[in-house]
Amino acid sequence: MTQPAVVDEGEAGTVHSLEEHRAAKEHAARPVDLVKRPVPPAAEAQAPAAVVEAVDRPDNPLADWLTVPDAPVLPVWARSAKSVRANVAALARLSWWHTRYHGVRVPKYLVKAVWLAARGLFRACRGIWPTLSAQEHTATVKALRAQCKARPEDVELAARHQAAHAARTQTRRWRFGIAAIGVAAAATGIYLADPLFQTGITAAVGVPLAYLGRGKETRLLDQGAPPLRVDMSAQQLNDALRAAGLLKPGKGDEDGPKVTCIMGPVRDGKGWAVVFDLPRGGGKTASDVLAKREVIAQELGVDEIQVIMSRVRAAKGGNAGRVSLWVADDDPYLGDPVPSPLASAEKFSVWDPIPFGQDARGNRITVPIMWQSLFFGGLPRRGKTFTQRLMTAAGLLDPWVRHYVADGKGGADWMPMKAVAHRLVMGAEDDAVEALKEMLRELLNEMERRFALLRELPTSVCPEGKLTPQISQKYDLPVIFVTIDELQEYFTAMEREDREQVINDLCRIARRGPAAGFISNFASQRPDADSVPTKLREIITLRYSTQVVDRASSDMVLGKGKAAQGADASVLSEEHKGVGVLVTGPASYVTVRADYLDGPGFGALCQKGRILREAAGQLTGHAAGDVTAAADAAGISVPPVISDVLEVMRHSVRMFTTDLLAGLVNLNEDEYGDWNAERLANELENAGVKRTSKQVKISGANGAGYQRRDIEGAVPAEILLAK
Repeated sequence: MTQPAVVDEGEAGTVHSLEEHRAAKEHAARPVDLVKRPVPPAAEAQAPAAVVEAVDRPDNPLADWLTVPDAPVLPVWARSAKSVRANVAALARLSWWHTRYHGVRVPKYLVKAVWLAARGLFRACRGIWPTLSAQEHTATVKALRAQCKARPEDVELAARHQAAHAARTQTRRWRFGIAAIGVAAAATGIYLADPLFQTGITAAVGVPLAYLGRGKETRLLDQGAPPLRVDMSAQQLNDALRAAGLLKPGKGDEDGPKVTCIMGPVRDGKGWAVVFDLPRGGGKTASDVLAKREVIAQELGVDEIQVIMSRVRAAKGGNAGRVSLWVADDDPYLGDPVPSPLASAEKFSVWDPIPFGQDARGNRITVPIMWQSLFFGGLPRRGKTFTQRLMTAAGLLDPWVRHYVADGKGGADWMPMKAVAHRLVMGAEDDAVEALKEMLRELLNEMERRFALLRELPTSVCPEGKLTPQISQKYDLPVIFVTIDELQEYFTAMEREDREQVINDLCRIARRGPAAGFISNFASQRPDADSVPTKLREIITLRYSTQVVDRASSDMVLGKGKAAQGADASVLSEEHKGVGVLVTGPASYVTVRADYLDGPGFGALCQKGRILREAAGQLTGHAAGDVTAAADAAGISVPPVISDVLEVMRHSVRMFTTDLLAGLVNLNEDEYGDWNAERLANELENAGVKRTSKQVKISGANGAGYQRRDIEGAVPAEILLAK
């Protein structure tokens, strides 16, 4: 075997292989084969692909012409058989409605047609009179007559006048004669014809006369629906944007820059929809359009609540200048409330998005709340608490949710939660404030315990270091709802140091808690810096605001700058109860008409939630030891005064009579507003309460009062034994 020759490393040279050199020489000496051989499939697979010239190369002059447009081939309504059938059915319903609407108005239309025909006949006669009276000859006759008066001695001029007058008279006679003969013949023919022919002739004559008798504002048929104040034509849209300063003015309407309509304007539900691009070179963006919502609404002739605008993001084929605009025919948020689907549900998982309400177009809005925190704000009596309870209602139907509830108002809104809540704090008195602070300490300890457990779990079980449905049930770590209503009541009732501590605790829960399964659900009437500090509001991820007084208040609830982006709750009116603006991200918001769940419905869900937790072994805390809730669940009747007194004394083992009466009034002013100490004592005695002592000692002070154990003594024994 021949070895390759190697040059010594110390010399400058190159290593050569003699075998390779011989093989190359033999290949060069091999004759060229001119016969085309079939290429094996394997060789075809390994062959390099042919180079294809790109259409969009900058040096290709046909690039623009050969580029496939991105416009849809079919309109939106014709892209599916289901859509075509729906539109055909809608057209049939509309046609049937118009048939019935105009059918009952036929007598009115006949009378109006006769009147228009009479007016048309008058106009026709007035128009044909110059022809019948030979007005074209009158000017000549008048001129000759004037000349004859000036020169009566001119015989030739008189003859010319007489001839012109005779010609006009003759023309009038035969024209009037022809007209009279035609009218007489038509009248005779119609009179002698059969009724069907008479009807046809009358219609043939009457319709043109009625058309001639119409005016610019006269309509034969009534308007079936109120006329739309916005027709959303491209011209009207351009005029509105130009008036808002979003388009540069030109020398004329046709010279100025215009928007490019990507879709529409088209009818979309109970309104008009259009997607448009702002012209380039104007320096305006979609955000500028959103900030001019009120001006655009004024130019379109509608209220700004009817104008729904949003940016079209790149994920949906949009750009920084593309806007989706929908204008409702009327206020889309008025009408009967929509019942919440949770009211009839048997079970629900909070790991799924919660049904929340509907937007202006009637689309269902759901809110995913896992890993989130929520804040509700707005003026009183606008549905804020009702909306906040929707989130809690979803948690009631999930037995693996533990509720911590605090209501600073201490009214009846959250009272049914005593059947379910692990901790329930009612009111903002001193004992309730202490109970709130104790509840927060318990939550923080539980949060740290959970994080310690999650850190110890293997990544195969807990890959992201967060709670999962499997971990929740396997390690008995239910999702925790932290619900606090009327948050400002607690802050105003605390000293400065306690207030700062509670704020820091709430911030820790809202910031770190979601990973451990904590869902914060806070609400306040006054979201200013004194009532709800900014550092707490700014870490909340989901926000909802009912009507507020101005844009600044809206930004306090929804976030700084949101009103300029279009998320403005100050445009809502007093009639918009249960309607608010929901912000779900830095640039995501929607005005929602929240689902309706009244007090009795919420109470029924609380009882259903208690049954679910008893079956799952998850009834804990205050709910497990609440005698009135246990009595309600067992179907045992407890006097209302006993139940209410126990609720007021929830955080106290003893209470002065004056404080007890004040708590009862706060709980139900209509029932206990005129009660005094004597009536309270009589009602409790009639309910079976036996007082061991009429005096109680609280913080070193003696006074008339009640012991909680005396009140509980009036509860049926089987309930106390179950407790």
